[in-house]
Amino acid sequence: MVLLGVTCGFAADAPAGWQILAPGMELKYVKAHKPSIVGDSRIAVLRIDPSFWELEFAGISQTGEPFGHTAREWCEKRQFTAAINAGMFLGDGKTHLGYMRFREHVNNGRANAYQSVAAFDPRDAKLPPFHIFDLDSGVTLQSILHDYNSATQNLRLVKRPGANQWAQQNREWSEAALGEDSAGRILFIYSRSPFSMHDLNQELLAAGIGVVAAQHLEGGPEAQLYLHIGGMQLEMFGSYETSFRQDDSNQAAWPVPNVIGVRARGKP
Repeated sequence: MVLLGVTCGFAADAPAGWQILAPGMELKYVKAHKPSIVGDSRIAVLRIDPSFWELEFAGISQTGEPFGHTAREWCEKRQFTAAINAGMFLGDGKTHLGYMRFREHVNNGRANAYQSVAAFDPRDAKLPPFHIFDLDSGVTLQSILHDYNSATQNLRLVKRPGANQWAQQNREWSEAALGEDSAGRILFIYSRSPFSMHDLNQELLAAGIGVVAAQHLEGGPEAQLYLHIGGMQLEMFGSYETSFRQDDSNQAAWPVPNVIGVRARGKP
């Protein structure tokens, strides 16, 4: 993990250890009770109020570029405040693994068996601006798309209202995840220290951050989270992944084809 800059005009200590970065955006580090095999065992959680901030997909399926960019580069190109992996992708290096639509752009129009769909850009202002749906809880992808302009399907970590969906396993990896809390706020979750997904879920559910749903975005060296706001610049990227790269030596973010970016709304 690389930390660049430590000051921010809005920085302050909020209740329960949250650092206020800007109205509607806060950062917290969760220290795992069960230490990881490498690293500092800290899990970064960026909490985003969708009343102040909106999500936006960016990917090479839009731009036509042959190769992806790091989360930092995507932020610089699109002027995002923050960005995280949009999810795993197919062997063609650009197509999301699961359904993905951002407004009029469809990256992948074919759904798979994954049970978690994060939706934003509601068609009706009365709907929540962001919501993670469980497809085995009486809702369909078609009904979600009827209500929301943008949706991304990913592998589920936590089922609403806070159930760990992973049995224990031996595989561990650095992790980037997307979550929702009990107030409907967006959670960008990142850990360079590797955990099994069962253990990561347990840590998140016990951390007092109110997580009610979460989905896996990316693991290993490709997992990343970038944030630049005021005088604070954070670039975090993974390393360890069982059976792929079993060490903590990665020193650079890897290019990825798709990210979810964060942009300030014109009016909260």
